[in-house]
Amino acid sequence: MENTEIEKGHVFVLADAVNYVPNSVTSQLILRKATGAVNVISIDSGKQLIERTSPFDTFVLVIEGTAEVRIETKSFTVEAGQAIIIPAHARNSIIGIDRFKIVSTVIKSGYEEVIFNGL
Repeated sequence: MENTEIEKGHVFVLADAVNYVPNSVTSQLILRKATGAVNVISIDSGKQLIERTSPFDTFVLVIEGTAEVRIETKSFTVEAGQAIIIPAHARNSIIGIDRFKIVSTVIKSGYEEVIFNGL
């Protein structure tokens, strides 16, 4: 897993930020801030991100392939171009139906009252 961010101020292709590795899960950090992080993750077919629970909401966008996203007792098939939000504190896992790539954006809670230039 790569721990350095993508270089800022340059155009890049998200799907090219991480390569498939047979029988593996790989990740590339895109951006990390105190309020969250963005990663691109590739998962080979049949592999999965270990079931976990996060204290933060996670936005997952499939950019290549098809994934099965399990949230608590529900299962969702998410294809390229589709997204799902995994709620904070929900038990979840992401499994490769086919090999796939996702953008995972974690939004840390507790910052809801922060106002960014009136937005």
